[in-house]
Amino acid sequence: MARILIVGAGGVGGVVAHKAATMPCFSEVMLASRTAARVEAVAAQVRGLTGRELATATVDADDVPALTALLRKFRPETVINVALPYQDLHIMEACLAAGVNYLDTANYEPPEVAHFEYSWQWAYKKRFEDAGLMALLGCGFDPGVSGIFTAYAQKHVFDEIHYVDIVDCNAGDHGKAFATNFNPEINIREITQNGRYWEHGRWIETKPLEIHQGVDYPEVGVRESYLLYHEELESLVKNIPHLRRARFWMTFGQKYINVLSVLQEVGMTSITPVHYNGMDIQPLQFLKAVLPKPETLGENYTGQTSIGCQLRGIKDGTERTYFIWNNCDHAACYRECRSQGVSYTTGVPAALGAKMMATGLWRRPGVWNVEEFDPDPFLAELAHWGLPWHFLLNPLLAFSP
Repeated sequence: MARILIVGAGGVGGVVAHKAATMPCFSEVMLASRTAARVEAVAAQVRGLTGRELATATVDADDVPALTALLRKFRPETVINVALPYQDLHIMEACLAAGVNYLDTANYEPPEVAHFEYSWQWAYKKRFEDAGLMALLGCGFDPGVSGIFTAYAQKHVFDEIHYVDIVDCNAGDHGKAFATNFNPEINIREITQNGRYWEHGRWIETKPLEIHQGVDYPEVGVRESYLLYHEELESLVKNIPHLRRARFWMTFGQKYINVLSVLQEVGMTSITPVHYNGMDIQPLQFLKAVLPKPETLGENYTGQTSIGCQLRGIKDGTERTYFIWNNCDHAACYRECRSQGVSYTTGVPAALGAKMMATGLWRRPGVWNVEEFDPDPFLAELAHWGLPWHFLLNPLLAFSP
């Protein structure tokens, strides 16, 4: 039995809290955030849905001494970080100071630059090794399950994987004029920066949303999918040998792209502060404040998400293809834990990753990405915790070599 502490009480944090509350391996669960009202609202929701009481706390994750003090007082085995990516390094520092393991769902991004990569967190490897602690990076869905799917295919399906295309479709409808399914600030920064993909040993950069094509998603149909840079590409090209190309694709509706284009043109997606009414404000942070909060979207959400990996490689000298995926229903997520599918598909793997650590199935000092561990025990439980997965051997893929 282990204690865990969840940092972040947004849409994903609510799912993690709900799932962790139903996992017998966790003797006590604490939810902490700088917004007391949100923490108490999630705790009340979990109490009503599961009957379990959560411990709660108010803390600013950027305040390393305060977070360290909270960790030393509560003494969790692991921190699940579902706060902002800007806060990853501060939370890792607090975990080292307090002697606590660490897990997150998104890699570090400096607040002043729209750029994210794992190098900042990988640099902590020796410090975590020396402390006998483990840090598990990117344990959401993508990154997260996408890497575990790839590791599973490497172990059971291929001798060599040559091509990986991660495909992410949200075919849901939340009924809002414009909204993002996770933190608007992070989401818009991700979409509006240049794309990148790996091919023949080097990174190739593209303009934002420059490359796109139709992809046929299970139970959804053909949706236009846009090439983006996503952090799991960086770890997969490091950890999966023989890769010739790795890419990430995400769907967007035309209305979403049109609204986003207008917001860009008028400067509302900028992270450069402007002086207004006697103060400096960042346009994107202001936009975030006026957009619907992701945790409020679930009630009337319909449709599905469909996320998976399309893979091509060789087995016993013969080329083969493999498609492995999950579909998740927004309305079902709301019925279970008052969530929507995008938060759910991120929060469930985070809670399950912490369970893998607590039970010793995934445990190794240092800093690691999910594909560096045995995928079998994780995937053996994933459907039980709400995310069933499916596969096709030798299907026709959407992408040629």
